[in-house]
Amino acid sequence: MLAVTADQLVQRYTMQPHPEGGYYKETYRCMQTIPQQVLSRRFAGERNISTAIYFLLEQGNFSAFHKIKSDECWHFYAGGPMNIYVIHINGNLETIKLGSDISHAQTFQHVVPSGCWFASEPATGSDFSFVGCTVAPGFDFDDFELAKAADLIKVYPQHKDLINRLCRQ
Repeated sequence: MLAVTADQLVQRYTMQPHPEGGYYKETYRCMQTIPQQVLSRRFAGERNISTAIYFLLEQGNFSAFHKIKSDECWHFYAGGPMNIYVIHINGNLETIKLGSDISHAQTFQHVVPSGCWFASEPATGSDFSFVGCTVAPGFDFDDFELAKAADLIKVYPQHKDLINRLCRQ
């Protein structure tokens, strides 16, 4: 089996730059929707039932701290492991190692709960990480908030160094 490269994946799946960093390609958007009146008040309108994307980060790049209004399930596909940093609402920091080496505490899948701030980057030694993200209710950019480092540090000063390193604003 030949090794795949990040460039090959970006080309093959016609991936586009993502506002938080890296590349993405939406692969699924359920055509059925959930009416706004049955959703939590945090949603401003109807949402697709579910969405899915491919997501790729190369070494030296990162997905900046952001949060969304839905749970997001991450799936590992190829390349090297990825670190996902989740700041839970209570301020606890969790680092998830998404990858295929279960003997080194890596996991193939992890769910980031709605409302948590999170960021990601390829782990040390990974040329790139190719993953997928499934969101339900489906992802909508109206539900996406990119963190401003100064604002996030005011709430979670104990994570100042990580926040400064993984924010773009």
